[in-house]
Amino acid sequence: MLLISEICIFIVGEALGYIAVYMYRKAAPARNLMAFRSYQSRAETLVKTYLLAGPFIPYTSVFAGIFACKMVYDVCQLISSFYFRTYTTLTKIQRIEWNNRGMSTVHAIFISAVSTYFAFWSNHFSDNNPDDLLITRSSPLSTFTLGVSSGYFLSDLGMICWYYPSLGGLEYVVHHSLSAIAVAYSMYTGEGQLYTFMVLISEVTTPEINMRWFLDTAGLKRSSAYLINGVVIFFAWLVARILLFIYMFYHVYLHYDQVIHMHIFGILLVFGVPSALGVMNLVWFGKIIKGLKKNLAKRL
Repeated sequence: MLLISEICIFIVGEALGYIAVYMYRKAAPARNLMAFRSYQSRAETLVKTYLLAGPFIPYTSVFAGIFACKMVYDVCQLISSFYFRTYTTLTKIQRIEWNNRGMSTVHAIFISAVSTYFAFWSNHFSDNNPDDLLITRSSPLSTFTLGVSSGYFLSDLGMICWYYPSLGGLEYVVHHSLSAIAVAYSMYTGEGQLYTFMVLISEVTTPEINMRWFLDTAGLKRSSAYLINGVVIFFAWLVARILLFIYMFYHVYLHYDQVIHMHIFGILLVFGVPSALGVMNLVWFGKIIKGLKKNLAKRL
């Protein structure tokens, strides 16, 4: 975990350093290269001392999440306009949704992978780790990850509200609002991060849902790819949004003696947010089953 933090510092420091070098060269081509390296050293110090320092991580990470969303949105727009003929035939709001779904797909891949690591592979949240209460454990890396996810949910929620209801109805507003509140609380307080990561693993279904929309928009609703994607959605949803939620509630039950030590608002989030999202998942799962049945019936 320390190695990852050092890598982040190095990458950001190098990036800022090279930007400084480029700008300095433009202004004074004949200056000594050693002066450029001093800018890079200062940039690395800035990153290590302030941007990735403990007290600043929540703010830096949220900003990083929002900035990353903007970058991915623009890159998706650029790539799609060059390589996808369907994109050029879409209406303005369809293009916005296309780019928005590209953004959510990248976030989903990132957060589901990191959440799986923290929830099941990392020793940090293991019962065998006797450091302190499991419910209050956090680290700079886990906090930074949740901050990036908070930045995404805030960005996506802003777009949903701005273009309402084109990018999603009331259920999407409720889902993103609950997610943003729960993730942000866990990030700032350090409480219940394990359960937050368990819930965020459910984002693994987002790329398949987005692919379904892409295929439908491209006029491939009757293709084999559309049917296969529907089957993948069924199994991914069953595992990540039904069975995993059941396991999470069982885990909360086993560690209830620790959960009650959280702040009252944190306790409400641990029980309330997953319960609300669980009900929504069941409703959506019913629609997924119905749609898959209908699709299979047409092909038999």
